Amino acid sequence: MEQSGQRTAVITGATSTRGIGRATADVLAAQGWSIGVLDLDQAACDELAGELTARHGVAAYGAAADVSDEQQARAAIDAMEAALPPILGLLNSAGVSSPLDYFDVSSDEWHRVIGINLTGAHYVTRRVAETMVRNRRGGRIISLASVSAQRGGGTFSKTPYSVAKAGLIGLTRSLARELGPYDITVNAIAPGPIDTDIMGGPLSPERKRELADDLVVNRIGQTRDVAAAVAYLISDDAGYVSGQTLNVDGGLYMH
Repeated sequence: MEQSGQRTAVITGATSTRGIGRATADVLAAQGWSIGVLDLDQAACDELAGELTARHGVAAYGAAADVSDEQQARAAIDAMEAALPPILGLLNSAGVSSPLDYFDVSSDEWHRVIGINLTGAHYVTRRVAETMVRNRRGGRIISLASVSAQRGGGTFSKTPYSVAKAGLIGLTRSLARELGPYDITVNAIAPGPIDTDIMGGPLSPERKRELADDLVVNRIGQTRDVAAAVAYLISDDAGYVSGQTLNVDGGLYMH
């Protein structure tokens, strides 16, 4: 792939102050990647893009979209493609939690969670993959799954979330086969307990200790732990890794 600075990584769900997407944007920008910031609020996207440019001297562009709306998702990528260097990386980070018990899950809640966490990742991935295939420069596609997909919940979110994240793992494996001939790798990351708001808000010290008791390390994860994994999978060094799910979970799920 091209040298950093001459290539763009698109990150969905990027603007949350305590989120994995924002931490990853900062890590990749520090490595010289141009960044496409995609989230719901245009002002927040513009603000983060400006911060990345000011801090790291890279090109950055924000585009607002609801990823569960295919036309919005495609339009956002269209705008990024026109404004930034070639798109050679994608992190599907946009997601919502769902801690409801199964019998309390309404039809609207089911479709909301699947729509944002899984269908939205499909819409963005397809549009980005079209560009990667057309340009014939290779690429890296990464999606944030979850240890919940592998353990059937057991963290904060429950059934619809676990189903959506399991779907992302299936999407990853299938696309790795279909896009491999174009030198595009497709991988997933399955975080365990990470100190983000998707865990139901900021975690108390007591809750952190409870979560850490299930791990083989002595702490819960930080957003930069996952960002570091993204930085590896999006790098040239990971060109022989595809169709995989990398667990970043403190040893919560061993398989």
